[in-house]
Amino acid sequence: MADTKREIERKYEGPPAGGDAPLPDLTDVPGVSGVIDKGVAELDATYYDTADQRLATASLTLRRRTGGDDAGWHLKLPVSEGVRDEIRAPLSDTVPEDLTALVRSRIREAELVPVVRLLSARDIRHLVDASGTLLAEVSVDRVRAERLSGGAGSAEWTEIEVELADDGDPAFLDKVEKKLRKAGIKRSASASKLAKALDDTAPRPEKAEKPEKAGKAEKAGKPGKAGKAADVSKATTTTGAKPEPPDSTPRTAGDHILTYVRAQRDAIVELDPAVRRDVPDSVHRMRVATRRLRSTFRSYGKILDRTVTDPIGVELKWLAAELGVDRDQEVLTEHLTTALDDLPSDLVTGPVQARLNTWSGARRSGSRQHLIAVLDGKRYLDLLTTLDTLVAGPPLLEAASKKPEKVIAKAVRKDFKKVADLVGEALELPPGSERDLAMHNARKKAKRTRYAAEAATPALGNPAADLVKSMKSLQTLLGDHQDSVMVRGALRELATEAHEAGENAFTYGVLYGRAEQRAAAVEAELPGEWEAIEDQGAV
Repeated sequence: MADTKREIERKYEGPPAGGDAPLPDLTDVPGVSGVIDKGVAELDATYYDTADQRLATASLTLRRRTGGDDAGWHLKLPVSEGVRDEIRAPLSDTVPEDLTALVRSRIREAELVPVVRLLSARDIRHLVDASGTLLAEVSVDRVRAERLSGGAGSAEWTEIEVELADDGDPAFLDKVEKKLRKAGIKRSASASKLAKALDDTAPRPEKAEKPEKAGKAEKAGKPGKAGKAADVSKATTTTGAKPEPPDSTPRTAGDHILTYVRAQRDAIVELDPAVRRDVPDSVHRMRVATRRLRSTFRSYGKILDRTVTDPIGVELKWLAAELGVDRDQEVLTEHLTTALDDLPSDLVTGPVQARLNTWSGARRSGSRQHLIAVLDGKRYLDLLTTLDTLVAGPPLLEAASKKPEKVIAKAVRKDFKKVADLVGEALELPPGSERDLAMHNARKKAKRTRYAAEAATPALGNPAADLVKSMKSLQTLLGDHQDSVMVRGALRELATEAHEAGENAFTYGVLYGRAEQRAAAVEAELPGEWEAIEDQGAV
């Protein structure tokens, strides 16, 4: 079974391989009382990736390492700069299935193959405080890299690592770094050993012939290299400088919407390992990303061809439903539990909590295995590939090339008008099931408008950002109303079950009345909330 360790470390450049790598006296670092020499560990690590290095591109590393006190398989997932989660599994001859699953959204059906072998002599020192507690581990690593696929190069270097002890204060690393910098030691330019190894051992392209030699070749009637050299010279400016890389700043309406689409695609892929590991809130966040994508396709149908995006929207709706199989029931149970906890004890009659637990358990599928199967399934992986294809070759319509101030603003205003119509419809209806449905529909449209405004904010600025806030506020208010509707429906079921079991149903009636009051309070608040939003207007 794989386990997880949060790794917080910094890497620094050492002298060339074979040279001395002296460290300053680290007992001078505030808080350090001793530096304990732990000796030299010989480490042998083989790194795995796809042939086109999909893991390295995403700053993920997967290795099999022997030597040291943590031999085994290690998968490192980036959290933030200098912070990674290291997922560990025991040594085996093949990549453990648990770790393969965690990179499935990156590799899809591609094979994991050995790409680099790193042989490291690690000279380890422990920095400890006055009580002997470990503060950080400092190591000087002399590394030899050997390319195993995609080339046959090798490289050697020395680097210094400072890894914070478990549960340590990250500010301590700043103190160590201050001492290292005073000694002339600077941060490594590479994010990881693997990144440096891949760069240093990559096959180097053959040098193009100089233009003057190419000219002679052309005069001699020799094709090939001369032609390539001539092309290179044409790619320079009149001053001889290389042309600047293309500007990636979004300019057109299509640029802005694709930036938002790409961010949601990336979020789904990046959250996949967290969902598999059952990280808190990860399922909800992935579900939101799917909804944002689907809403964007619908809101910006004048920019992205809906004949292409609508079928993708169907698949996104399916994925959101799979992600929400247990989540919706979990939220409903939380609402009911909170409401029950808020009741005075003299209003609770009968085994209400026990019945609530039984009712909730019966309606939850308990299907983490089902969700993992979904994420490993062909339909989900095909959806990821389809999203990649969409981003790489977007189905842009004519309006995509126009200025965002007009095209995007028009789409947002159109969504806002739909919200206005639905809120107006709800306000005209008397309390009851029809009003409940109208308010629910208005909530869904407010959410879609919020996402449309999010996508528009980089192009339209503060007006769009203000609309995001107002739609979020409206969505929250209408969401409270919908929660009341769902809670009342659940209480009717619970009361019926309790009555049939011969239990007192009084408490369910009390809870129902309170939920009804909350709904009435929202309905009373809605006109004023909407008036303020209408006064602000859309973008």
